Formats: sequence, C-alpha cells, structure tokens
Amino acid sequence: MGDMDDHFDEGGDAGSSNCYPMQCSALRKNGFVLIKGRPCKIVEMSTSKTGKHGHAKVHMVGIDLFSGKKYEDICPSTHNMSVPHVKRTDYQFCSMNEDEYLCLMDDNGEMKEDLKCTDADLMKEIQAKIDQDEGFMVTVLTSMDEESVVGLKAMTK
Repeated sequence: MGDMDDHFDEGGDAGSSNCYPMQCSALRKNGFVLIKGRPCKIVEMSTSKTGKHGHAKVHMVGIDLFSGKKYEDICPSTHNMSVPHVKRTDYQFCSMNEDEYLCLMDDNGEMKEDLKCTDADLMKEIQAKIDQDEGFMVTVLTSMDEESVVGLKAMTK
C-alpha cells in the first residue's frame, strides 16, 4: 500500500530540492516559477479556454530574478510547473575589497565574501554609504543556487 510515495524520493533530477511542483492553475501573479529553467517572478498571467474538450491554457510572463530577462511560457492549467524556492537573507555589510566583492556577516557572525553586487544603482548606494561611513544591511536573494544583492536596509539595533 505504501508504494505510492516511492517516486517522490530525492534521487530525481539534480537540484530537485531547489524547487517544488505546483499546478499551473494555482500559480499567481507576483509568485515565482521556473520558466526555461530560470527562476522568474510572474508579472503577467492569462488563461485561455480552448474549445469544448481542450484544457484551459495558462500564458505567463516572468522576469528572471537574476538577469532581469523576460521569459514566456504557455502551460495547460492542469499541468505542474516547477516553483523555485526563493530565500531572502539580510547580512550586515562589513566591507568591499578592490575587486568589488562584498564582505558580509550573517546573524551568527559567519562571514560571506563570495558575492558581488551586479546592480549598478545599488552599487552606487553601497559606495555612497561606504563614503559616509554608514552601517547598513544588504538583502541577498537566493534561488536555484544563485545569489544576488537585491536591496539595502538601514541597520536595526
């Protein structure tokens, strides 16, 4: 009787823990979805009915969380799509080296020094805060083994 769950083991495709299945009709605008293997934020969704016996199809447009590129997909509403796990973590900014790698510290005092800020506007903000010797937090978005600096926050005491 308990054989039904066996195909849910972790031996599936690589990085299967990075995402989970969700029925296409359950996805929502501003949610996340994998389109062409990329983690995207859904910015537009529309459903089209396809005749008497056809399935409704969901057309979605997503913006890549890391590159900002636009992706589109059409999927029958009853199909499962992969939804990436997306995590936001706030780190305390410590310094930036000459190669523009950020030195960040998490809540446990662990150092993280393998991240660059790829957003030009955020980079300007970071530089301005460094120049003013202002302490601040850096918000890092992590999904599908990729990371990106997505925002800055004031230090909280």
